[in-house]
Amino acid sequence: MSRSPRLVDLSHSITHGMTTYPGLPGPIICDYLSRERSRELYAPGVEFQIGKIEMVANTGTYLDSPFHRYADGKDLSALPLDWLADLEAVVVRAPMGLGRAVSLRAFEGLALRGRAVLVHTGWDEHWGTEHYLSANPYLTADAAELLVAAGATLVGIDSLNIDDIGDRARPAHSILLGAGIPIVEHLCGLAQLPVEGCRFSAVPPKVVGFGTWPVRAYAITA
Repeated sequence: MSRSPRLVDLSHSITHGMTTYPGLPGPIICDYLSRERSRELYAPGVEFQIGKIEMVANTGTYLDSPFHRYADGKDLSALPLDWLADLEAVVVRAPMGLGRAVSLRAFEGLALRGRAVLVHTGWDEHWGTEHYLSANPYLTADAAELLVAAGATLVGIDSLNIDDIGDRARPAHSILLGAGIPIVEHLCGLAQLPVEGCRFSAVPPKVVGFGTWPVRAYAITA
């Protein structure tokens, strides 16, 4: 008997004051209109809440568009949905025990064209701790070049950054976004996915003039 498709959430929750990246402020989450205040505006027994959030775009699990790196690159509003949603995915296992740098060898021989390439390092197990915020797993420049040459549609990773945060040149961002390939960082739960046989989505709102925004990333497995 065939199993029903399963939805797998691959996103971290956004909470008041959380730290996503060292040096960036945490979000401020509050009421714009509280339930108590709303009772003065509506009929007896009727209440609503309207929330307010102040945050930098790089909060939680987020997607980088080319505009994040390049002034003439596509911003969030210009990204086609077929670059972001219902993508055939391949999960690349790159466990932390093999070292921080994920090189082209991790991707050689894989069918990557037209796919979301999700790099599973296991770094998400440190989310919410000081350890998460430094010495992160990352893609090397040669890995990024291979992903471009192989025709990947989107690249995601369950790490603090797709680059070594000690490398100010940010080669993986520069190469992938320069080729028009969106990046999703701070994924989680990739251990739940098979290497093949799932579909991936990570769709941000259509914000003009922004290069990055949080997403509710998820996969559908067979």
